[in-house]
Amino acid sequence: MSDATDPWLIVGLGNPGPEYAANRHNVGFMVADLLAERIGGKFKRAQKAQAQVVEGRLGSPGPGSRRVVLAKPMSYMNLSGGPVTALRDFYKVPVGHIVAVHDELDIDFGTLRVKLGGGDNGHNGLKSMTKSMGPDYHRVRFGIGRPPGRMQVADFVLKDFSSTERKDLAYQVDRAADAVESLIADGLERAQSMYNS
Repeated sequence: MSDATDPWLIVGLGNPGPEYAANRHNVGFMVADLLAERIGGKFKRAQKAQAQVVEGRLGSPGPGSRRVVLAKPMSYMNLSGGPVTALRDFYKVPVGHIVAVHDELDIDFGTLRVKLGGGDNGHNGLKSMTKSMGPDYHRVRFGIGRPPGRMQVADFVLKDFSSTERKDLAYQVDRAADAVESLIADGLERAQSMYNS
């Protein structure tokens, strides 16, 4: 069971390295970077896990703020479960206080979904996390839509956002960061009613 004093572990999913930085598959990293800016922290190597972390507080100052650990696994996407489990154990985070922020093929670009638990929908980062610790963590799903024509899914997610999408990307990343903050401050139902439009 979790209580209000337990920290939250917010995991942005992506692949390490500059060649992947602007890929659709790395939108979780983009949201984690923005949240780090909001708490005034810089990512540094975690002691006990193959990840970069920032510790701080999110939310309005006072009793409304929550202790958070932001994380970017530095393994590749399909091995995310190992670093996340190590961070969970090190920071003693209950699974109900873990949030994965990730790209989602089955919803259109510009659409968010906040949910608890469920399947991995073929997403290798989620697959790895679920294998390591079960499915009962929160997800902030950032829609990237389906590949055009006959493009393979793997090629699509490892491509940068299109020029049209990039015009709106900063706004969408900002909304996803707001959804994370709402989830940890207001709870799942409130966050869903605000962001699952």
